[in-house]
Amino acid sequence: MLSDWVNTASLIAMALIFVGSFVQTAIGFGLAIVAAPLLFQISPDYVPAPICLVALFISILNAMKHRANIAIGGLKMAIIGRIPGSIAGAGLLLMVSTQVLSLWLGFLVVFAVIVSLLPFRLEPTPIKMGIAGFFSGFFGTSSAIGGPPMALLLQHQEASQLRGNLSAFFVFSSLISLAVQAPIGFLTLHHIQITLPLIPAAWLGYKLAQLTTQSLPKEKIRIGALILCAVSGATAIWQGLS
Repeated sequence: MLSDWVNTASLIAMALIFVGSFVQTAIGFGLAIVAAPLLFQISPDYVPAPICLVALFISILNAMKHRANIAIGGLKMAIIGRIPGSIAGAGLLLMVSTQVLSLWLGFLVVFAVIVSLLPFRLEPTPIKMGIAGFFSGFFGTSSAIGGPPMALLLQHQEASQLRGNLSAFFVFSSLISLAVQAPIGFLTLHHIQITLPLIPAAWLGYKLAQLTTQSLPKEKIRIGALILCAVSGATAIWQGLS
């Protein structure tokens, strides 16, 4: 029998993190959207803290890669808004059941897919950045899916600038979410232990994206990711309703 570190469930979890890390590196966000609903079906312990830890790792790598394109000043209001949003997300974690959280994950992913398909453009004003930061904190702390509000505001930036600014924001936002999750028991030694096998898979997804996405059309990667997200979200909703 395989050990707990390399059992079937953890191998599936590593595969999901590999795909999610590839998508996030390729288009700037998507790790949790791809991985969280299905990881939750494997074990609720994977959501949200382990995904936040992996997101922190991947975001640091991507922020370093695109550091020349980061505008920290433009992210200030979003980071400030992230703090009360994270506290509200922690309150949701304490109040809802596992079944309700599965539904929440599913609906958030479907929402993220719809947002990604919207044709209109929003200008990232300071007030809008603060609001997006709040909802990113609320969604990210309760489900690890904090990318869509920020991606909606920044999606029309040049590709490297988008990846750099989203990655920088996710570094701060992951740290804030983890700081809030720890006191309420959602970040423990157990969560760190089950995260460790996911880190190499995340790094491989990151490296593969670095090697291949320059030659792959960004739109094809995006469409493939959206299809995977839609299936993932529908699975979580079905599980929550069953």
